[in-house]
Amino acid sequence: MNQPSRMLMLLNMETRAHHAAVDSAWLEVMSPRLTVTQYTAILSRAYGFEAPLEAAFAYTRNLATMTNLRERARAGMLAQDLLALGLSPHQVTELPQCSMIEPFRTISEALGWMYVAERSTLLFAQLHGAVRTHLPEVGGACAYLSCYDGVASQRWAALGRVLDVVAASDEQREQLVAAAHVAFGCQRTWLRGELAGDLRRVG
Repeated sequence: MNQPSRMLMLLNMETRAHHAAVDSAWLEVMSPRLTVTQYTAILSRAYGFEAPLEAAFAYTRNLATMTNLRERARAGMLAQDLLALGLSPHQVTELPQCSMIEPFRTISEALGWMYVAERSTLLFAQLHGAVRTHLPEVGGACAYLSCYDGVASQRWAALGRVLDVVAASDEQREQLVAAAHVAFGCQRTWLRGELAGDLRRVG
């Protein structure tokens, strides 16, 4: 039987003060009053966070040897959903992207940010079900929320194994926790639209 990841448990404990605020931004999708315009805005904000984050991961030296970046890439699925919701390719490419995300100096820093991004996927199955129930007309625009269907727990456990390998010293553990704190702050303000500008009119 696999043992729980010690580093995942540490990160969960050390960053728990951020969790409710970030989750509440996603849980807006659960509202039975969710509109297509609101759903489009939420996915637009997610794209503006995921796209530059994936680029930063890609440029992090040796990160791809530690984890499969391709199977964790989701910006393309967000673009697919936004096109299905009526945005043009030009509109998608012109969406604001989070300028606070910069190239990472170390694998530990990158993995702290990956922990934050991957944690949101644990809600995706629930969110996908809500969208299918409340907005059945956008059923073809759920590639992002369904991308981890059936594999979310396995991907989370795989991330935990990588974190445990990387967190071999106190310094690396401190880097991971510090990066996660920064990433949560960035994700929260971005998903809330505080850095992205007014996206309510997208779509």
